[in-house]
Amino acid sequence: MERLIGMANTHDLTQGDILKKLLKVAVPIMGTQLMQMLYNLTDMFWLGRTADSVVAVASSGLAGMYLWLGMALLMIGRMGSEIGTSQNLGMGDTDSAKDYAQNSTRIALILGILYGLMLIVFARPLVKVLSVTDKKVFDNTCVYLRIVGLGIPLTYVSAAITGIFNGAGNSRLSFWANAVGLLVNMILDPLMILIWGWDVIGAAIATVIAQATVCGLFILFIKRHHHRPFEKFHILGSLDSAKIKQITKWSLPVAMESGAFTILAMVVTSMVTYYYGETAVAVQRVGSQIESLSWLIGGGFSSAVTAFVGQNYGARKWSRIRKGYRISLFTLLAWEALVTVFLIFGGRFFFSLFLSEPPEILDMGQTYLTILAGCQLAMALEGSCAGTFRGMGRTLPPSLCSIASNLIRPGLCWVFAQWMGLNGMWLGITVSAVLRGIMMFIWYTLFERNLPKVDEAMPQPAFQ
Repeated sequence: MERLIGMANTHDLTQGDILKKLLKVAVPIMGTQLMQMLYNLTDMFWLGRTADSVVAVASSGLAGMYLWLGMALLMIGRMGSEIGTSQNLGMGDTDSAKDYAQNSTRIALILGILYGLMLIVFARPLVKVLSVTDKKVFDNTCVYLRIVGLGIPLTYVSAAITGIFNGAGNSRLSFWANAVGLLVNMILDPLMILIWGWDVIGAAIATVIAQATVCGLFILFIKRHHHRPFEKFHILGSLDSAKIKQITKWSLPVAMESGAFTILAMVVTSMVTYYYGETAVAVQRVGSQIESLSWLIGGGFSSAVTAFVGQNYGARKWSRIRKGYRISLFTLLAWEALVTVFLIFGGRFFFSLFLSEPPEILDMGQTYLTILAGCQLAMALEGSCAGTFRGMGRTLPPSLCSIASNLIRPGLCWVFAQWMGLNGMWLGITVSAVLRGIMMFIWYTLFERNLPKVDEAMPQPAFQ
């Protein structure tokens, strides 16, 4: 029965038109990522309409740095379930795929509880690290962190189950769960922030309620939905030491990459706060969310590439992996070219939807987005190469490239700031992102030369 469930409800990415298969997985994931962006923008949209909008947006932005840092631990469960599910289903081993999925979800729950408790208990010392000088911003950031800390375990479990569905080639359920969460957040935000006058506290409570809704739907889907990939899926249970070891091997480089990226971004944010004040932080917060149209959706497509390559790696279809990589690269380049044009010519208008006072903030926001437009094409190189590497379980190369580029980011920001002031900070971010994409592209190009040229005969995958 277990094998039949996996066969019936898993989408085979090892056969058929490559672009069509990629888009079938990628479009729902990109839709989910777009909703995540809208989720964050909804908070800022309503916070930007409070009496003290700059303080409110800066507070949520500073707290968001620690939520972003938590992505490092979140990626352990997400990557373990995504790679373990896709590769083992590609090999035709549904039982192993389920074991990896369950162990990844259990790890996610444990890590989520620990990180959530850390945010609740150590909120004040954590905010002090960000060099916040405004007392109101400091207090609001602490309150926001303590409230959203309650929802961290929920987001970790949701991420792990998302990886399961993505790895099985069925990303639509993740889309619908997040769509409902976005709807809940869009309803609660204006109610709690403006009508009830709870400001930052209202935004935090609305976020946790939406996260609880999404997690509840994911648990329902993985256990009861007729398109679930496994029968009798258990979130609670014992851990398999062998599976945990392999999950750690896959996910630790990605977690370190995410953690290093965020910590060094926090260093840059602290520099911006210290030298240029809370208004500059608010500009960075809003601008980065608008720019996330690029990296969130690009990252969603990269996750689809990971699932595609993972299944074909399990089936040992090397020629299909090569073709999939090239198709994903050109698709992402086309997307990032559109985003570049959007940021240069439409950035001011979209920035004005979230912050328009004081007037000079619009000029700062437009300049930020114009400078960040310079690294968008490099993100296409990063997304396609990282997704392909990770699908084959080779998570170290993209992580090393990312960590190396981010280590030099604060230095670049400081050097350019001596020449260009605040705009030099933004230029340092752009240059480091370009270097990351180029390094990753070169590494994968050299790595691909050593892949087998001939497909290998393998057992039939666990698909219809």
